[in-house]
Amino acid sequence: MPDSIAVLQQRLNYQFSDTSLLDLALSHRSHSAAINNERLEFLGDSILNFVIGEALFRKFPKAREGQLSRLRASLVKGATLSQLGQGLELGQAMKLGPGEMKSGGARRKSIVADAVEAVIGAAYLDSGMEPCKAMILELYQSRLQQISLDDTVKDNKSRLQEWLQSKRLALPEYKVTAINGQSHNQSFEIECSIVDLDLSASGEGLSRRHAEQQAAGKLLAQIIPDDQNHD
Repeated sequence: MPDSIAVLQQRLNYQFSDTSLLDLALSHRSHSAAINNERLEFLGDSILNFVIGEALFRKFPKAREGQLSRLRASLVKGATLSQLGQGLELGQAMKLGPGEMKSGGARRKSIVADAVEAVIGAAYLDSGMEPCKAMILELYQSRLQQISLDDTVKDNKSRLQEWLQSKRLALPEYKVTAINGQSHNQSFEIECSIVDLDLSASGEGLSRRHAEQQAAGKLLAQIIPDDQNHD
């Protein structure tokens, strides 16, 4: 078994009984037009939406349908899947055609994101829903822990910028204060400062953007009354 396949299964914390399914999940269309991962990608997309939808349904018992839909969309979108795939170093295990290989296809976000869905579909066929669900929930564990209903409101950074501009104040400054964890599972700490008001707040997240949004949200809570902060 190639080292990259063994490492991938270790990172997934899932061992395939039928490794040919994993092999197929990692086969891009450029490698073979007839035998590739597109059907598994279709299956994995459906399973992922269901599993994440159920997890959000249970985590937020009072959330509205629209809120749940927006949260799910943020977790299953291509950018998130690409981050997961990069953390798994999935691209190193993929089978690509010569042209795709030369052009850096193993790092292409869309290819990596699609392959994550294909691997999920392969795991489902390999062992059924419960083991596949456990694999997905472990992959998403930190994201599901950090996500909140605040993520469904208007972009905090935009709201903070608009408020400061309306008061003719300087825009906020964002600074990375710490990067924690291993390369495939990092978290960022960001400090957001408003120099004109001598205010600052910190946020933490699995991406700089998420940490910045959290920090901006904390500053909004300080400068805008509660009755205005949730318009």
